[in-house]
Amino acid sequence: MKVTTAIAQILKKEGIEFLIGYPVNPIIEGAAEADIRTIMVRQERIGLHMCDAVAKVTSGDKIGVFVMQHGPGTENAFGGVAQSFGDSCPVVVLPAGYARNINQVHPNFNAALNFRHVTKSSEQVTVADATVEALRRAFTTVKNGRPGPVLVEFPTDILRDEVPDTLVAEYKPAPRLKSGPDPRSVSQIAEALVAAQRPIIHVGQGVHYAKAWPQLRALAELLEAPVMTTLGGKSAFPESHPLSLGSGGIGIGEHLWHFLQNADFIFGIGCSFTRSSFATAIPKGKKIAHATLDPYAINKDVPVDLAAVGDAGLTLDAVLEEVKDRLKGKTRDRLASVSREIAGHREEWLGKWKHRLTADTAPISPYRVVWDLLHTVDVNNTIITHDAGSPRDQISPFWVSDTPLSYLGWGKTTQLGYGLGLAMGAKLANPDKLCINFWGDAAIGFTGMDFETAVRERLPILSILSNNFSMAIELKVMPISTEKYRSTDISGNYADFAKALGGYGERVTEPGQIKEAIKRGIAQTREGKPALLEFITEKATDVSRFP
Repeated sequence: MKVTTAIAQILKKEGIEFLIGYPVNPIIEGAAEADIRTIMVRQERIGLHMCDAVAKVTSGDKIGVFVMQHGPGTENAFGGVAQSFGDSCPVVVLPAGYARNINQVHPNFNAALNFRHVTKSSEQVTVADATVEALRRAFTTVKNGRPGPVLVEFPTDILRDEVPDTLVAEYKPAPRLKSGPDPRSVSQIAEALVAAQRPIIHVGQGVHYAKAWPQLRALAELLEAPVMTTLGGKSAFPESHPLSLGSGGIGIGEHLWHFLQNADFIFGIGCSFTRSSFATAIPKGKKIAHATLDPYAINKDVPVDLAAVGDAGLTLDAVLEEVKDRLKGKTRDRLASVSREIAGHREEWLGKWKHRLTADTAPISPYRVVWDLLHTVDVNNTIITHDAGSPRDQISPFWVSDTPLSYLGWGKTTQLGYGLGLAMGAKLANPDKLCINFWGDAAIGFTGMDFETAVRERLPILSILSNNFSMAIELKVMPISTEKYRSTDISGNYADFAKALGGYGERVTEPGQIKEAIKRGIAQTREGKPALLEFITEKATDVSRFP
């Protein structure tokens, strides 16, 4: 059979239900012939963002596959793959490549060579018979270890070649494997957790990929220890729980800051402790235990006292059993006092922000948009994501997520416009959920045309747009260029833009209109039409930031 047919057959064996791509790659036709749904985007980056979301909302059970044209298509896709790599998303990327007789000749772009620094593995198939084993390696790599993208490049002439049917028939889906931590490491961490007077559990998205939410909650409740998450880990622990400190990032609650500064032991699980401008810094001088799937992350940015390497679920299982044994299954009656301390600081913090969350002013406070959205949607049946910049910092501290994978947080790398693709991919994988992206006028400038993809591909998402006609977050750092050349001014009528692309669009200028507009937007999504609600907001630069 042709190589394109062989690839499609292997994708089906791996349980791939849809193939996302743009604009021309023979694999697309092969997939369509095999009844794999093909989805065409308007730019390569959005397709990869959709693949990221498919993995995120299924804990990696479903793998997104993206294909693109050789040359400019591969070049354009680099940013999307880099985002997948930075955000640890398992994606299979299958670019076409220049024919073998010219694929090493300048200036032809060689994907296998150029993507090596933003993939877990990157190879080029050089003979047709290697197709099956290359894909076996790719799927085994993408399903195991720290999540990340893998790439297999197929030169265009190979895609027209033949591969023996028997090789394809013998293909078996790649296994998913888990490894657990060293029992000695577990014992040391459990001992330190029990001994700590003010421990904090610091949770990353590894808990999501391990589906270890019940074990996390059980451990927190047994230890009566407060829990904070990274942006990627947000929703791994119910944020209405009395032990929740909410999520980290630039924007955080005062209760999180207070407990982090006063902790005597921090247990990081399923996180990388990566030092980033978009992550809450770990205070120096704290005793830290780090349990993660990736040994490379240990001592990378934060010096640790104790460490364990393994799947977050298996690690939490083991730590939980050790802690139960040490506590003889009993708690130490700390829950009431710890909960009161959390609630006291949280309520005081919210009190300071209530005037922004309920502001009855025009232009509208973006915090009022967040607050009214939170109190209008069915939060437990919603998947929401922020975008880069102000939308991230405005929504993440105040949005209360109780259901695992109901909030797609990110921040290792912060490409503007990422949220649209995440919402579309989330809807693709969870058609019964209300899927929302919260973005700004800068983000829509990067990926807005792919709102048409949502219309065309029948992905009825709800886009909440904060339009302040400015890159407001940059006003303080670009005063001269703004004054002389209006460098931070950006604008548009995005509600009309959404209508022009075949969706529902509505512009909202008064705070009293917010909730009813949201209800109308949700109604449109239920009718199968993507909706964009454009809120005319103030040039807000205030963020719940500490110190």
